[in-house]
Amino acid sequence: MTTDTPARLLQLLSLLQTPREWPGGELADRLGVSRRTVRRDIDRLRELGYPVQATMGSDGGYRLVAGKAMPPLVLDDEEAVAIAVGLRAGAGHAVEGVDEASVRALAKLEQVLPSRLRHRVSTLQAATTPLTSGDGASIAPETLTVMASTVAGHERLRFRYRTKDGTESRRVVEPYRLVSTGRRWYLVAYDLDRDDWRTFRVDRVSEPFATGARFAPRELPTGNAAEYLRQSMYRRQETYGFAVTFAASAEVVAARVPGWLGVPEAVDGPGEADEPTEAGETGEAGEAGEVSGAGAERCRLRGETGDAVEWLAIRLAMVGVEFTVEEPGELVECVRGLGERLVRAAGG
Repeated sequence: MTTDTPARLLQLLSLLQTPREWPGGELADRLGVSRRTVRRDIDRLRELGYPVQATMGSDGGYRLVAGKAMPPLVLDDEEAVAIAVGLRAGAGHAVEGVDEASVRALAKLEQVLPSRLRHRVSTLQAATTPLTSGDGASIAPETLTVMASTVAGHERLRFRYRTKDGTESRRVVEPYRLVSTGRRWYLVAYDLDRDDWRTFRVDRVSEPFATGARFAPRELPTGNAAEYLRQSMYRRQETYGFAVTFAASAEVVAARVPGWLGVPEAVDGPGEADEPTEAGETGEAGEAGEVSGAGAERCRLRGETGDAVEWLAIRLAMVGVEFTVEEPGELVECVRGLGERLVRAAGG
């Protein structure tokens, strides 16, 4: 129970900024107070200028509508526009570091932006083109914010979906989580028509619509949306394993590789370091994939992916650390060919 009134008002305001309608009873449960206290706190917010709208009836509740009031961090017009444009630009591409939390922040901000500022954001974004972006497909920020709001509000979502072969269908789902892989956005949801869990590529979604119908969240089979997505992707596509040894510590490499590639582990070997093997070889000592005699400043990265070997080769080179590919052979040849082309390009 929140007994401090200012802290409780900020918590209430934070809840109301989620783009959904909150029943008075649910707000009371979240805050640990009575419904009467909730009504008094709503009146206090209105006195402070926050446009809280109430609806009557058994399904009635409270929601924060667009108006003059800004979030508690007290942004001026220029700051609010700058943040909204930045979040929109990042949300349009599945850029590493721009995850579901950023989309939720965008949904909250756009919920309370006055119409004059929303118009400025749209105008500025339409008039600019980013020099760099993620290498995944472009996504309308509005699509992500609608999905984020239905995830937060446990609200059923309806949309049109296009599969890989171009087949289109209408879907009604109970959204669970948005997941960013660093290159693409995915929605993990329970498909009501198919009576099963599904993952949807967000760049193939169009016409998302929040139905307003609430649902009680189901338990995800894996308990973790990212893990469910990983397993789902591996079931649908042909994958291959890889193993790479880096001439740097696991801490250094972990800070430079994206999480979807895996977690590097330090490799220590007994005695003095052996001569390094050629790319693709494992040596006769030890088990396959083990680097004999590797020191503390070496680590191995093992993983499984369905990406093209060309993409994986480039991503490994971008780590900026000397490395040796152990497997598979196709990746070894790809790295060797890439290196030869780069040497020729540099006039070697």
